Amino acid sequence: MTKIFVNSVQNLLITILSIILITGFSSNLFGQVPKLNENLKPLKSVKVNGVKLHYHEKGKGTPVIFVHGGLEDYRIWESQIKPFSENYRVIAYSRRYNFPNDNSPIRSDHSAIVEAEDLAAMIKKLKLKPAHIVGHSYGAFTALFLAVKHPEMVRTLVLSEPPVYGLAKEKSEGKVLYDEFMNNVWNPAGNAFKKNENEQALRLTVRYFAGADVFYQAPETLREYWKANSKEWQALTTSTDAFPELPREDIKKIKAPVLMLSGENTLNILKFVDNKLQPLFVKGERVIFKKASHDMWSEQPGMVRQTVLTFLAKPCVQLKNKCSKKLNPVK
Repeated sequence: MTKIFVNSVQNLLITILSIILITGFSSNLFGQVPKLNENLKPLKSVKVNGVKLHYHEKGKGTPVIFVHGGLEDYRIWESQIKPFSENYRVIAYSRRYNFPNDNSPIRSDHSAIVEAEDLAAMIKKLKLKPAHIVGHSYGAFTALFLAVKHPEMVRTLVLSEPPVYGLAKEKSEGKVLYDEFMNNVWNPAGNAFKKNENEQALRLTVRYFAGADVFYQAPETLREYWKANSKEWQALTTSTDAFPELPREDIKKIKAPVLMLSGENTLNILKFVDNKLQPLFVKGERVIFKKASHDMWSEQPGMVRQTVLTFLAKPCVQLKNKCSKKLNPVK
């Protein structure tokens, strides 16, 4: 089990079990948990596709849109907003069913496709296109669908381990990893939600990634953070199409420059997916962060930030041409 850390940056950033394939807890995880505050207020909101999405905006220039992972919300990006806003117009928003959004009812077929259409509508309404899209986990999966279905809206893609599980299911070794995940966490959590046992669903999720009883060992602040975003977890684990197919040929058609971010110590299924995904990008490059897990943005915020800023500043990215010089892996 790899580690996940609490990153107390500017009095917020509580680390969460970021989405579908997050990492484990370290033994000293609960040493100091920062309190939630109002640092990112006031929030703005936009109505799209029959739902209201809240977002925080800062800076001027070319838009950079941050798309969070599962069991997270816009606040997870707090430590990144100020540095990025020095050169870009930063938008950090909460996806359809994440805090503080209050959108009902839950769609039975909720998926990254739905999230991508919400993001596309927001980009259009706020006149953000084309934008740099920075996505983590399920947010990265959302960003991929945006690039496939609305390529004109995407200037570049920065993807932190998107769960493109269709690529895993193509091979027997990947199918084993996929079935293990579905049978041991995804389906049990979804069944608990269907019985209105929401806390039990979160407990099962935490137990899978961290070990028995960790949910109740967590500080109340952290448990409340998870609970505030549990509606999204319910929407995904009970969905009929949580991991929609994304054909290889569609991925190969993405023309925008792509930066893949991977953790050296991430879960095996994510390593498998990233290895299959990397060669499909026409203008892609990949950085593997040493000693990092799936939650690299919280574990190594400075290194990840500098890697992304360097990528966005490259002349080939600015001109949307093919980049020939690769970024060096961060150690």
